[in-house]
Amino acid sequence: MTIQHIITAREKDLGGFSVRRLLPYSKQRMVGPWIFFDHMGPAEFPAGEGINVRPHPHINLATVTYLFEGEILHRDSLGNHQLIRPGEINLMVAGSGITHSERERDGVRNAPHRQHGLQLWHALPEGHEETPPAFYHYPSTDIPAVKIDGIAVRVLIGSAYGVTSPVVTFAETLYLEATLAPGESLALPSVQEAALYVVDGEASVDGTLLQQYQMMTLENCGGTAVTAVTATTQKTQDTPATRIALIGGEPLGERHIFWNFVSSRKERLEQAKRDWREGRFAKVHGDTVEFIPLPD
Repeated sequence: MTIQHIITAREKDLGGFSVRRLLPYSKQRMVGPWIFFDHMGPAEFPAGEGINVRPHPHINLATVTYLFEGEILHRDSLGNHQLIRPGEINLMVAGSGITHSERERDGVRNAPHRQHGLQLWHALPEGHEETPPAFYHYPSTDIPAVKIDGIAVRVLIGSAYGVTSPVVTFAETLYLEATLAPGESLALPSVQEAALYVVDGEASVDGTLLQQYQMMTLENCGGTAVTAVTATTQKTQDTPATRIALIGGEPLGERHIFWNFVSSRKERLEQAKRDWREGRFAKVHGDTVEFIPLPD
């Protein structure tokens, strides 16, 4: 195992709320197929405020939304209208092109509330980049949960610890989360490229400390030379445990990124820009008035 980089989250304003962005990173733009990693919250919203992301497009990638707290209302140009709640997986495959919005129900927005979760994108292999767009929702009860030496682990995407998630994949892809009590250690599964992120608390890998909101990228994680993560958090009322997320998988080669577009081909990004600017993307069902303009 080789530790490549320690990445500290950067604050990114998304209009009305901020996220902590880890990927893309200047020295390592991707980890396996993963090209985008945002940590939302934990955020406290007063009544009348909250997440309100207007319709916007994607191509040649898949988005993955996973919440620890709160609720998000997803709508898209395929006609899907889905509430995302804690523990569930929403996988939106943009493929040849999709438009979606992320908002909140009036009943949520009109009262004080919290939001906390992760939103990731993974690139699609070249042979699947132009696959027809699709949307998959997996309830919490469908996501495999196991105990490894007493540590609670959920395998969100891919296979690890003897279980396999039902979430659709297009290449070797891994995404899991675990909660460790102070002093507990979890052996990490074998994966060619991986990144470990500390959502809550602190952790260490081979003596290297990771603080909350930091990510460690790893090469040849696990395997015969067992790599373990240890929770180093001192238990307090505010932080009773360490929560980690591990992502990884097989490298897919270079990808170009502009705004919400990801592709192996620069000319495809240019076509997507023209299509959005000229209104050729399909509109979001039930959310057709507003949209996010193409940035300069």
